[in-house]
Amino acid sequence: MKKTFLKDVLLKPKNLENLPVLMLSQTKLQLFKFASLNILPKPLHLSTSSRTTTISCISLLKKCKSMQHLKQIQTQILITRLHQSGDVLNKLMVCCTDPSIGNLHYAERIFNYIDIPGLFIYNLMIKAFTKNGSFRKAVLLFGQLREEGLSPDNFTYPFVFKAIGCLGEVREGEKVYGFAVKSGLEFDTYVCNSLMDMYAEVGKLENLKQVFEEMPERDVVSWNILISGFVKCRRYEDAVDGFRLMQRQSSLMADEATVVSTLSACTALKMLDLGKEIHRYVSEKLGFTIKIGNALVDMYCKCGHLSIARQIFYDMPIKTVICSTSMVSGYVNCGQLDEARELFERSPVRDIVLWTAMINGYVQFNRFDEAVALFREMQIKRVCPDRFTLVALLTGCAQSGTLEQGQWIHGYIDENKIKIDTVVGTALIEMYAKCGFIEKSLEIFIGLQEKDTASWTSIICGLAMNGKTSKALEFFSEMEQTGIKPDDITFIGVLSACSHGGLVEEGRNHFTSMTKVYRIEPKLEHYGCLIDLLGRAGKLDEAEELIEKIPNVNNEVIIPLYGALLSACRTHGNVEMGERVAKRLVGIDSGDSSVHSLLANIYASADRWEDVTKVRRKMKKLGVKKVPGCSLVDVNGIVHEFLAGTASHQK
Repeated sequence: MKKTFLKDVLLKPKNLENLPVLMLSQTKLQLFKFASLNILPKPLHLSTSSRTTTISCISLLKKCKSMQHLKQIQTQILITRLHQSGDVLNKLMVCCTDPSIGNLHYAERIFNYIDIPGLFIYNLMIKAFTKNGSFRKAVLLFGQLREEGLSPDNFTYPFVFKAIGCLGEVREGEKVYGFAVKSGLEFDTYVCNSLMDMYAEVGKLENLKQVFEEMPERDVVSWNILISGFVKCRRYEDAVDGFRLMQRQSSLMADEATVVSTLSACTALKMLDLGKEIHRYVSEKLGFTIKIGNALVDMYCKCGHLSIARQIFYDMPIKTVICSTSMVSGYVNCGQLDEARELFERSPVRDIVLWTAMINGYVQFNRFDEAVALFREMQIKRVCPDRFTLVALLTGCAQSGTLEQGQWIHGYIDENKIKIDTVVGTALIEMYAKCGFIEKSLEIFIGLQEKDTASWTSIICGLAMNGKTSKALEFFSEMEQTGIKPDDITFIGVLSACSHGGLVEEGRNHFTSMTKVYRIEPKLEHYGCLIDLLGRAGKLDEAEELIEKIPNVNNEVIIPLYGALLSACRTHGNVEMGERVAKRLVGIDSGDSSVHSLLANIYASADRWEDVTKVRRKMKKLGVKKVPGCSLVDVNGIVHEFLAGTASHQK
């Protein structure tokens, strides 16, 4: 019966001739065909008398709950010829673009049949495209709107700026803002807020600040965009300054978004005092929400105040997987792996981030067997790992030198067609290099479509640790030529390569380049590499002089550096310097067995056996025991540890 009705409407000319001139006049036949092709369901049984008014159709659309229901109402609209009503058409498009009821593709097809859409419908479609991620379509529709001679309003611009921000097209955004200025909306709060949000999205913070400072009126959203924009671009100090400025200059109360963004900055900066101040504000004035609770738990965990985080966590009426992950990570960071696992097991919902946090905790504390076992359990529960899970496992393989496990994970990546991007690729390069399979590391590095600082650094460090000195320096030179800026870890690899290759002059030059050209402040590891290089080359005086020139030196830095120099004294038989260095070290840390052992070995090399005996007696008197060496052996995927001079292993 439905098809007969549609056929009569479509095929009998007299029916079409009787229709009045409608808003859809030029395409009414197409619209009826569109209804026919979509096989609209049986219309609702409404009276077609004068009582079937625009109001009744709008009322039906307001009550619409599904796409099926929507199509029934649309059929009735066509039958009663109410598609000529702007109000009805507007409400129909509202329903079509509502993701909980309609379908954007369906809305787009209806939109394409409308001869002259009004601004309201354009705004609906731009908003729907932006929220759906169809940013290019939203921007194109804005251009079409202007070509039709319509003037965008302050409901149009926010979603256009959002789409442009997601596309990263700053110039297009500034052009659109020019249209807003011509429309007299340059100081409209909604427009300015959306423009600021666009600048935040593309990282143009100076532009964001300029718009903010020129705004005659700011609402709480304006302040939130300023603070969250700084947080998004990792300008945490500026985010905190923005929050303080809001407290001083504005009578507006911070809301949930303000609190969450500022707490993120506090977490990054470890600003516990400000975090506690915000906590008090929430308790006394604002009130807790799930998002605020999550942010507070995360802040306290990362600032090392696990007891407060635990109290907030257990007081939360609804515990989301986000706050569970924060607590698990907090326990892990404090080395409380058993408590972390207990909470992990109690969590009602476990997403991939929570699984990864627990696996990473085991890797971090060298409990690699448990990390692998948990990964197996994850697979049994059909939870798909992401790249960060696999990177954590590959890091564990690299630390323990378990090549077989690493190869199995690499096979898993290939079998499941997981893209080897810079993150996964870097982890694979490092794993194979630390397991001594440097040829495979090179193969993966060459195969990477994109190479960032981390991937270049991993191959340079890998080549250095595998004795490929020339190749490591060659890759570093190539890295510089490609315009990728090396970081402090890159220079550890470069200096290590120079040390292994005995390239003293090159090592000095790279150390100078690091500080003078790249403005990288040398760390303990850099000084250690250079002292090791000088020590291997027998330039002990220069090495000692370098240590004495290190600015703001403390015991954490001085002990390993003098330890490296003491080791070089033993290699070159420099007893005088060895005694001098050893006395300095013993004065700082008398309980370090390596210092006493090295000094005893220096005396032994010089046949000064009485001094050897004195050192060993002193060790006994101080209760200093030599830490035994250990070896890790991978047998059938299980890592076994053997201590030197003991038979403690069960086999």
